[in-house]
Amino acid sequence: MRNLIAFFRRFRVFLVFALLQVIALSTYFSFLQYPRAQYLTSASNVSGAILKARFDLTKHFNLSKNNENLQRENVALRNRLPMSYIQLQNGLVKINDTLFNQQYEYIPATVINSTLTKRNNYFTLNVGYAQGVKRGMGVFSEKGIVGRVHNSSKHFAVVKSVLTENINIDVMVEKLGLFGLMKWDGRDPRFGNITGISNDLKLKKWLKVVTRGGSGIFPRGLTVGYIAKLKPVEGKPLWDVIIRYSEDYRTLQRVYVIKNLLSEEQQKLELAVPSDNDQQEE
Repeated sequence: MRNLIAFFRRFRVFLVFALLQVIALSTYFSFLQYPRAQYLTSASNVSGAILKARFDLTKHFNLSKNNENLQRENVALRNRLPMSYIQLQNGLVKINDTLFNQQYEYIPATVINSTLTKRNNYFTLNVGYAQGVKRGMGVFSEKGIVGRVHNSSKHFAVVKSVLTENINIDVMVEKLGLFGLMKWDGRDPRFGNITGISNDLKLKKWLKVVTRGGSGIFPRGLTVGYIAKLKPVEGKPLWDVIIRYSEDYRTLQRVYVIKNLLSEEQQKLELAVPSDNDQQEE
């Protein structure tokens, strides 16, 4: 108590000055309109800056959750796209959709590990056969195709990406309908090659390349990339078509695994096609 009294005695002049200053400023801002408006504006700016900083911080922590929500919304939308359905009969589309049957479903996933500098590169996903992921399923992102599922465990899957040897994905030049096989030469992860297109056909740079959909792994029309360069294959009447991938695999994070609901039916039918030896015996 003695120390408190000594403190007030020592700083009594400053404390009285501070008290009078507070009273004077309160009266000034309370009764004069312009200074009051300036004070409120300044206070609003400060509080606004604090709230914005708080929002930016919470937005950063909620980013992963928001991305997952967007993926689920995208899956619902993609399930309604025409490319996800197969037409059952010719005619107009009815409102109850009786002329179409869904062929593809999509499983959202996140890339948790990847390689880019090897001859054969792979991605690891955070989904497995517990979520319905099986070997051979196609994988794509919002920007383009990614690869095929190589193997899966209960909660994880390894994807053989387009940046591997002999990936052999059937693609086509969208506007012209020309098709071939997409490969990767092991050099630049930004570029791939299409083989099998005759060089007597006219192609132009920057034409869009999409999936053909013949194998049933990818729906028809998914973006693959754009023609960046054309070179004739030496000694063959073919183009070496160099495409720039639409996806940057160095920054890949969110993907979708494609489940073809009719794949078993297609495979069973194609396996029944007679081989050349069978035809000769007949």
